[in-house]
Amino acid sequence: MTIKLGFIGSGGIANHHLKNLVQMDGIKLSAFYDVNLERAQITASEHDGAKAFSNLDDMLDGESLDGVYVCVPPMAHGEAESKLVERGIPFLVEKPLGIDNETPHRIGQLVKAKKLTTSVGYHWRYNESAGLAKRLLENSKPGMALGYWMGGMPMVPWWRTQSGSGGQFVEQTTHIVDLLRYLCGEVREVYAAYALQVMGEKVEGTDVPDVGSVTLKLANGMVATISNTCLLPVGHHVGLDIYTSNGILELRSDALHEITSEGKQTHSNVANPYFVEDEAFIHALRTGDTSLILSDYEDSLRSHEITIAANESAVSGKPILLTNPQGVLS
Repeated sequence: MTIKLGFIGSGGIANHHLKNLVQMDGIKLSAFYDVNLERAQITASEHDGAKAFSNLDDMLDGESLDGVYVCVPPMAHGEAESKLVERGIPFLVEKPLGIDNETPHRIGQLVKAKKLTTSVGYHWRYNESAGLAKRLLENSKPGMALGYWMGGMPMVPWWRTQSGSGGQFVEQTTHIVDLLRYLCGEVREVYAAYALQVMGEKVEGTDVPDVGSVTLKLANGMVATISNTCLLPVGHHVGLDIYTSNGILELRSDALHEITSEGKQTHSNVANPYFVEDEAFIHALRTGDTSLILSDYEDSLRSHEITIAANESAVSGKPILLTNPQGVLS
């Protein structure tokens, strides 16, 4: 069975997925839409028989697609997902889901009503280290966690504006928030402090905070702090440390470091998590079995809500209580 795929957006993150998909059997990359038609045409020219589109409706109505990848900047979410749900086309969408709660909540309701197959690009969940950490946590009691995303500013214009990216905690550090949720459970309270210290003077047009710390209280009693900065001239520290009754679990993109009274063990990640994520989505399209998808749209809304609550707290100076979909405290 050949799976026909389309892409909405053909920038950097789309290329990560394309590199994986061309290695898989039974995949036809059929259609590419981008607000920059020339970019869509260049990408389409690299895949036999693919077409480039300047009109999204023309692509979705004319190509009989089995699935679509949505790879657009944060502020551009909403229209594409709505059109896909309306037509019943499964999709994988890159994080974040938007720059506010309104649009993702609306899409989430449509997806749920349609019972549509979806996946969201929280690729850290697909690392072997995340699965191992989840198993290790079954036999210990976690007390607290510290998360980090310490690095530089991506030099794309939309990233450095709040109205474009939603800020670093929403656009980038959301991976660490999601990993915390995946391993330790739901968050019920958020308090954040942000500041713009350096990049406002260094890069014209910057209004996103370049430093911030967010304290989170979890439903299981844990406390966590996740900090980020984008003012550094070099990459420094990205990951999540979980402190438990058995020791420490340090999760990084390349490995899990397990520290106990017996010493330190390093469990390296071997597989490309983007590839595993793409395999899970393609498997669902081919078979209808969604069990390999570790983060669908409904689940990802919970991670997104935490990051938006952090932004709101940083503005108000007050803690934000989170509710679950039924409207009661987590």
